[in-house]
Amino acid sequence: MSGHKKTEEMTNFIYTMIKEDLERGALGDKCVHTRFPPEPNGYLHIGHARAILLNYKLAKAFDGKFNLRFDDTNPIKEEQAFVDSIMEDIRWLGADWGERLFFSSDYFDIKYQFAVRLVEAGLAYVCDLSQEEIRSYRGTLTEAGTESPYRNRSSEENLDLFERMRKGEFADGSRVLRAKIDMASGNLNMRDPVIYRILHASHHRTGDQWCIYPMYDFDHPFSDALEGITHSLCSIEYADHRPLYDWIVENAVNLFPEAVKYRSRQTEFARMNLTYTVMSKRKLRRLVEENHVDGWNDPRMPTIAGMRKRGYTPNSIADFQERSGVSRADSTAELALLEHCIREELETTAPRLMAVTDPIKVIITNWPEAQTEMVGMENIPGDEAAGSRQVPFSGEIYIERDDFMEEPPKKFFRLAPDGEVRLKGAYVIRCDEVFKDEQGNITKLHCTYDPQTRSGADTSGKKVKGVIHWVSVEHAVRITTNLYDNLFTIENPEEEKDVDFTLNINPDSLVVCKDVPAEPAVAEATPGSRFQFLRKGYFYYDPDASEDGKPFFNRIVKLKDTWAKVKKKG
Repeated sequence: MSGHKKTEEMTNFIYTMIKEDLERGALGDKCVHTRFPPEPNGYLHIGHARAILLNYKLAKAFDGKFNLRFDDTNPIKEEQAFVDSIMEDIRWLGADWGERLFFSSDYFDIKYQFAVRLVEAGLAYVCDLSQEEIRSYRGTLTEAGTESPYRNRSSEENLDLFERMRKGEFADGSRVLRAKIDMASGNLNMRDPVIYRILHASHHRTGDQWCIYPMYDFDHPFSDALEGITHSLCSIEYADHRPLYDWIVENAVNLFPEAVKYRSRQTEFARMNLTYTVMSKRKLRRLVEENHVDGWNDPRMPTIAGMRKRGYTPNSIADFQERSGVSRADSTAELALLEHCIREELETTAPRLMAVTDPIKVIITNWPEAQTEMVGMENIPGDEAAGSRQVPFSGEIYIERDDFMEEPPKKFFRLAPDGEVRLKGAYVIRCDEVFKDEQGNITKLHCTYDPQTRSGADTSGKKVKGVIHWVSVEHAVRITTNLYDNLFTIENPEEEKDVDFTLNINPDSLVVCKDVPAEPAVAEATPGSRFQFLRKGYFYYDPDASEDGKPFFNRIVKLKDTWAKVKKKG
């Protein structure tokens, strides 16, 4: 491994493969060189995060290079807005491409020249068959394909037709350029695949300069070879395309030696699936276009932009990717594991605050009139360095509606008629009277407090199991909380193939709580900060959302950690 500095250990089969390549001198004097090649036709999702971090960290592990290259060969679906969002997402994840930003459209001229050389070498031809005819001529897995009647055109005729395709003389779909390989191959991808098609559409970078565009299976390997990519990592569905990848690269080296000097190598790994969501870009687009969600960056979406807006951190996503692993076999990662990763990070870093999302007013009838008392609370339990804060307590407070029950079941350790509960950091109170409106809804409670039960100085000897949070009515700061839950009601929304997956959308995936009373310290919070609202979950101060001057706090995740419990049992 002389000349290659390894800076970071990783544990996956691709890392092991690269290490072995280096040890046997397979790369020669080249360093490890990877890339991430997104299509700018939508937003990236958490499955892409695996590919981004894998490619970037492998390059970093071996002191190599990492490229960001946009596969922008389909102008109909591509937009500059998608390019911008993808770059923002990748930067946020911590992957740095430095000056190595490329676009497939950067190479349109040289790719055309390579295609011409394939034609000159008798390895490509212009075909007049329609898309349906090409499909029918291809054959099946058990039957060989049939050669196109245009397969044996002379190189001169093919060169003339290809040049006229470029000049825009033919209509969309009327002709294509096909690689001339083997119509009897056992691999359908090798049966004279289409490598260029006519598409009269304006490109977001090249405008109307081109009306023919390369196909992915031609464009991708040639771009890798041009850039000197040593390890082209892609998802497992491209395993059957590898022979075509190798055919393109081999011919690029042989026919275009002045531009291509390295035989790039393709390796596949399994795509990431995630419970309670969909990962198909087509289906994500449908969620957006049919207004099931509020755009690509809706916090319920598995897009990186959505997860960032919800409050996930780059570290939690990287941790999730490490724990879910990289393999060749398809698997589905548990959403509970992702939630565990963010909880584990925020448990020791997120300050605690109090907010009451569904309030009931409590009047403490024996509290001294107009008196306010400051009670101390730790910011992060067990972390003295995080300090503490003073919270105002008064004779009128809010508590959560579900912290009170008139007819509680056994082991309900919160407040009930004639029952007692401790208010976090303050006193024990007893419920004496319940007030309701004409519809039977509880409007307020009258309680009494025990002055001898102040937290930290309790001399009463009382043993109260329940502890609930609260907010002083007089000192409350009003905020809006978005309570997010799973976007779908079942683990696999696509489980029933003949059922529209949108029928499994969770109608309660977003609950908006307005005018939520919160303790005064919330007013000092900075946009982009994260907190635990006691007993309600971890929240993110959305810097891009507010209403009537009230900040929005998005719930990242609830406090219940099912993954941790599963691991403990295991």
